[in-house]
Amino acid sequence: MQIKPLYLVMAAAGIAVASPFWSSHASAGDLDKQVPAAVSDPANPAASETAVLAGGCFWGQQGLFEHVKGVTKVVAGYSGGERATARYPLVSTSTTGHAESVQITFDPHQVTFGQILRIYFSVAHDPTEVNRQGPDEGTQYRSEIFAASPEQEATAKAYIAQLDGAHVFAAPIATKVEPLKGFYPAEDYHQDYLVQNPDSSYIRINDLPKIEALKQVWPEFYRARPVLLAQK
Repeated sequence: MQIKPLYLVMAAAGIAVASPFWSSHASAGDLDKQVPAAVSDPANPAASETAVLAGGCFWGQQGLFEHVKGVTKVVAGYSGGERATARYPLVSTSTTGHAESVQITFDPHQVTFGQILRIYFSVAHDPTEVNRQGPDEGTQYRSEIFAASPEQEATAKAYIAQLDGAHVFAAPIATKVEPLKGFYPAEDYHQDYLVQNPDSSYIRINDLPKIEALKQVWPEFYRARPVLLAQK
């Protein structure tokens, strides 16, 4: 995610010229649109639920889900590897097993786990990409759902099968589903990075469009004022 300015200029130019072909997997028409609701989305009577999702750079994922109604906290961090290697310089080597992830705490009476996944698969990232998102490449940018419970695991797997069976995307969904073994918050300078750096070229090109897509595609889930970690 730390891209040199020249590369950013080239990336922006490439997106502008070849936007219909930016992904070799999903077409532009596959993305940033409504996808069917999860057929299996069991109600959770608890007052709070947590989901851990990975889908590219955690700056954009955190910034996006902070705008979702019913979400009470979003933390950028690492999941999939060991606690000892949950540090940005190590995770960036693609050798730790970690993925850049977000831990989303939400009120399941306002937004369900299935609805969180509906947003995740439609506007948060390209779920057909393998070990990359946009300009970022490596296993740490993979698409993965770290299920916090057997119910979440079953819901996620059923939803992926449902979307694949309906051929919602031009290519098969590459998202992995595994039980959550641990989530480790990222360094402080990564938290609320999108809000703190709205004029960053990386943020403007790769992440702000996600929030605009949420607003346009899912207005019923969008809230203008994000719930920032700094406010907690």
